[in-house]
Amino acid sequence: MNASRISELLSAFENKRVLVVGDLMLDEYVWGAVSRISPEAPVMVIEVNGDSDFRPGGAANVVHNVQTLGAIAGLVGVVGDDSHGRRLKQQLTDAGVDVNGVVIDRSRPTTRKTRIIAHNQQVVRVDREKVQDVSTAIARKMMARLEEQIPQCDAVLFSDYNKGAITSELVGEAISISRNHGRVVTSNPKPMSILKFKGATVVTLNQSEAQAAVQRKLENEDQVRDAGLTLVEYLSADAVIITRGAHGLCVCERNGKTSLIPAMPIEVYDVAGAGDTVISALTLALTAGADFVEAATIANWAGAAAVTKVGVAAVTRDEIAQVAKRLAP
Repeated sequence: MNASRISELLSAFENKRVLVVGDLMLDEYVWGAVSRISPEAPVMVIEVNGDSDFRPGGAANVVHNVQTLGAIAGLVGVVGDDSHGRRLKQQLTDAGVDVNGVVIDRSRPTTRKTRIIAHNQQVVRVDREKVQDVSTAIARKMMARLEEQIPQCDAVLFSDYNKGAITSELVGEAISISRNHGRVVTSNPKPMSILKFKGATVVTLNQSEAQAAVQRKLENEDQVRDAGLTLVEYLSADAVIITRGAHGLCVCERNGKTSLIPAMPIEVYDVAGAGDTVISALTLALTAGADFVEAATIANWAGAAAVTKVGVAAVTRDEIAQVAKRLAP
């Protein structure tokens, strides 16, 4: 892919509409420094510097990534009837996101992940959540929001963290409607819920998730390719993309074609949220007219830009272009 093609695809992200459906979270960051070990137990004492920092997380971070890449994001998800849900909705509203698709579920708290950061390294994470599936009544409200928004979007992106917001029935109906409208459908599911996304355009998994999905170890490139093609058939997907960390990405298509995309030689600071960046860039590249290999390549560059930042962070098209220049000057 030459520089002209890269520029063409990245420019085409502008004003594309992506409907993000998934598990909404509020990410809390507590920043501090370590100066001693606790006398009470063999653990570090973190001296906190200032107030906590709150950011949209989970599917809400995918929305943030989509917008940072120049597109327009819609959103369907669930929050609790609590201060954290209100904070998250307000942050999204302030960022220009239409939150009419966010359903309030009074039976569950807003999912919150608290990360303790010391000297630019995550020390520990504390999760507050309820992971049971939402009720039938809540799922119906979400489906109503989906039916309203799918015709107006270019792609539907399922951001599934297995927290219960996306039920099998909701996903199946949403994929059917989306494909009937000719929309791109992408997902980055957890292995235990992968069957929900049968019929999606593209499903992405990391290598350990792919191993769990096919229930066998993937120790070399041939095994990864074979697993990817197995999953393409199993899911009736157009393509499956397996991310392999330092070994790059493997793209497996319905026609039997497989492609290996090398990893970027880059210093990694924090991988938190990198998967959200990858799926966002991949989805937008497909809406821009990229083929699966081009889209995965752009997503790979986006992920490389994301891991150079501390904490869950989004990247811009300019940052992707800068990473791309290393390979396509």
